[in-house]
Amino acid sequence: SAQIADLQQKLLDADNGDRAKQRWDSIATILEAKCALKYLLGELVSSKVQESKLQSGLQQSQASCSDVQKMLMEERNHIAEMEAEFQNQILVQEQQHQEKVNHNSWK
Repeated sequence: SAQIADLQQKLLDADNGDRAKQRWDSIATILEAKCALKYLLGELVSSKVQESKLQSGLQQSQASCSDVQKMLMEERNHIAEMEAEFQNQILVQEQQHQEKVNHNSWK
């Protein structure tokens, strides 16, 4: 029954597509052409509005991405600075330890 329902839906969809095509193909009067043109212009305006919204969303996403990349670079630089400082502290500790070892060996 699910397959039958699926096939029936496919037939309805195909029929609706054919009807729409037939409707466009059967335009015979100026009034029908005006109505069709009005519909198409409405669809065009709707598409342009949607495109504008998508473009705006894309620009906002790109700006957010740029901000995140900037923050990431700042964090990487901060980590590199901290790592350099840590390495310097290790070096100082090793030198102090070596001095203590050398000092104790002279006693």
